[in-house]
Amino acid sequence: MSHINPMSALHPITRRSLLAGTAATGALIALHPFAARAQANQAHLRIMETTDIHVAVLPYDYYADRPNDTMGLARTASIIDGFRKEATNTMLIDNGDYLQGNPMGDWIAYERGMDGDVVHPVIEAMNVLGYDCGTLGNHEFNYGLSFMDKVNSGANYPIVCANLVNGTELAANPRDDKLYLKPYVILDKTVTDGAGEEQTVRVGFIGFVPPQIMTWDSRHLVGNVMTRDIVETAKAWVPQMKEDGADIVIALSHSGIDGVQTEMMENASLFLAGVDGIDAVFTGHQHRVFPGDFDGIKGVDNVKGTLMGKPAVQGGFWGSHMGLIDLMIERDGNSWKVIDSTVETRPISKRNEDRSVTALVQNLPAVEEAVIDEHESTLAYVRTPVGETSAPLYSYFALVADDPSVQIVSQAQIWYVSDLLKDGEYGDLPVLSAAAPFKAGGRGGPEYYTDVPAGSVAIKNVADLYLYPNTVRAVAIDGATVKEWLEMSAGIFNQVEPGKADQPLMNPDFPSYNFDVIDGVTYKIDLSKPAKYTSKGEIANAESSRIVDLMFDGKPIDPAQKFVVATNNYRAGGGGNFPGINNDVVILSAPDTNRDVIVRYIVDQGTINPSADANWTFAPVEGATVIFETGPKGAQYAGDVKGVKIEPAGDGEGGFAKFRITL
Repeated sequence: MSHINPMSALHPITRRSLLAGTAATGALIALHPFAARAQANQAHLRIMETTDIHVAVLPYDYYADRPNDTMGLARTASIIDGFRKEATNTMLIDNGDYLQGNPMGDWIAYERGMDGDVVHPVIEAMNVLGYDCGTLGNHEFNYGLSFMDKVNSGANYPIVCANLVNGTELAANPRDDKLYLKPYVILDKTVTDGAGEEQTVRVGFIGFVPPQIMTWDSRHLVGNVMTRDIVETAKAWVPQMKEDGADIVIALSHSGIDGVQTEMMENASLFLAGVDGIDAVFTGHQHRVFPGDFDGIKGVDNVKGTLMGKPAVQGGFWGSHMGLIDLMIERDGNSWKVIDSTVETRPISKRNEDRSVTALVQNLPAVEEAVIDEHESTLAYVRTPVGETSAPLYSYFALVADDPSVQIVSQAQIWYVSDLLKDGEYGDLPVLSAAAPFKAGGRGGPEYYTDVPAGSVAIKNVADLYLYPNTVRAVAIDGATVKEWLEMSAGIFNQVEPGKADQPLMNPDFPSYNFDVIDGVTYKIDLSKPAKYTSKGEIANAESSRIVDLMFDGKPIDPAQKFVVATNNYRAGGGGNFPGINNDVVILSAPDTNRDVIVRYIVDQGTINPSADANWTFAPVEGATVIFETGPKGAQYAGDVKGVKIEPAGDGEGGFAKFRITL
């Protein structure tokens, strides 16, 4: 992996500002070793990647309605601009998921449309940057094929996809499929070699999309298109690219990195790299960074940035990074071949020790100017109601009673997962939902709570309901594991002694985001018993059972009965160390964020009713009362909380208010 001066990637204006007041000891622009080493029959070819932009053109979080320095193609564009200044021979590709993912995308799809000569703002931005090629991601299909086609027609660069078949039949050989788009393009790239002479290199780009789009967007795609396995498709088409004269073959794989090969696999880039004839792989889809995030997988060099020995990169998401593959190519008779490579990613921001963020680049003005009108329209859109709530949404009591801010998340998750699974092998299983309160005071302070009054709900209010860009997952587990899930959650509470007044309720070492409430079952929590699990998921009291009267459909839960539980990628991937909950039980890895699902649910329902149904309560503990703290604004709702009697108990520390519960 090469070591390039990190300042070299910055836009010139940004470099000057960052270096102000500093003695610069060397040149700002670093020459890549390949450029310095290249001989008369060799050339340095630099290929840059953006991936998973998700309409994040500007560094702005439309859900929270505030700037965000961790995102934005306009910021990535400054890095691209700097890298182009460093190298004579450059190409730029996009690896998919550009069309959906934030309210700007929704506003255009649902409100403005794509009639006439209108160009989508993300395509406008990409046209400004002069991309050489792109491929499709799974989110390009979220608004339907017709909308995708209209958007893509505005691109000034080819978009390729080899495993998306038009119609309802697959040919015996992938090369005989009637494809929806061109499978590949071969571009004649003029490069300057080490002797300063211009040469032509024929660079082929082939694209791939996850086959799972047929499930994720079945309502748009079934009966219209089909998909093929990524690796099978590549083995068929790459030889033809060579036959057609491609010197170098570059895979644009909107597919991540997984170490276990299966048929029709979602994250197939590692095995795609093993296909003969492919020289480099650009990956995406997982919203991760490679090299860097993929230790311990056979065939993956997480330092050099290779898959099966071939250069590969994954450049984060929302413009957080630019992926870069530098190739040293050499003339081999009448063709060219790759003889060396380096791989890296460049971030647009850095996270400081105090969790604050420092921007490393600023917007490239031309990109910002291209979308400023759409940005302003999007701001108006997110501030406009998209639905109604018949009850207030607040989280002041989310840790002590069934809560409307958690209830609405579960309603949306059950609605979404039930629809995705209804026609498959899990379609007959009951769907439960696990959700935790995110804004629940703590270190965030006494104002750090969800508080949306009854009435109109705007898209930006969804940030109050769901803070994080998690994606939806579903797991298949039995009733016994449901109980253990709840036992782990119940560790947030201290043990309570009977007959003792005003005992502290909350365990301060247990984070609120690990307090999952499971909707679809009813249960009580017996605080007279010790917690079975520690905050780290270790067994503390093996024989303890805080969860009592656990019922499904009005009857005691059957420990052997199978359930689907809707949750998020953090929990389903093992986050929080919940017993039995990990990737082994995941049956659905959906492409949508939980936040987007809530927006869709509100739009679909028109008026939502988030009133908590008190599906969980505390079991009585004779003569005991407990004290907890929450935001003082919660006092107005205390009398409305179901299943528990809450009364004021004075002032807490740091602006919090104390409340009492009689168990």
